[in-house]
Amino acid sequence: MQLDKVVNYHKALADPTRIRILILLADGELNGQVLAEKLSVTPATITHHASKLREASLINERRVKNTIYFSLNHYFLTSSATATSELIYREHKGGADTLQEEHQRIQQSVIKNFYTADGRLKSIPSQLKKKLIVLSYMASKLEKGRKYSEEEINVFIKQFHDDFATIRREFIMHQFMFREREIYELNPVEMWAKWETLSYSSILR
Repeated sequence: MQLDKVVNYHKALADPTRIRILILLADGELNGQVLAEKLSVTPATITHHASKLREASLINERRVKNTIYFSLNHYFLTSSATATSELIYREHKGGADTLQEEHQRIQQSVIKNFYTADGRLKSIPSQLKKKLIVLSYMASKLEKGRKYSEEEINVFIKQFHDDFATIRREFIMHQFMFREREIYELNPVEMWAKWETLSYSSILR
């Protein structure tokens, strides 16, 4: 289990400046200069704290010429907010049989609609909840603890869908896998982006 990923998440939050950066980014994408001005710190300070937040997958970066723009990684923030409690209390959960059955019913319905009888993905859902369900189904077929090269991940994904590049990115974006030096490994289930934590009133639309 990549427990260090959960620890890094909490370490990244353990700094007032980083929390303020995240609060500002909740309103939308900002570049480093703007963040520095709003927080009355130097651009170098923003660069330092942004690197810590990026390492913990709390923010995304994109470069436009010489300017770097930062934005929140909403999905990881949402899924990681409950990861610690789930790890601690997972052996003591009870009284949620009805909710669990409803989750299973929704999950099975989406899988049936998006996967063919022979296990091929018909299309990548545009709706986030459905996308997370089909990705989690696919990720569950990966071997725990195995380190995959990029070529091996591509071959694995092509068993389900031809657009391996998009799905590979989605695996990383939604924390199903992590990548280090072009090596991919499955994250623990507790770190996967959870469709169940989102409002699912429109899941079957």
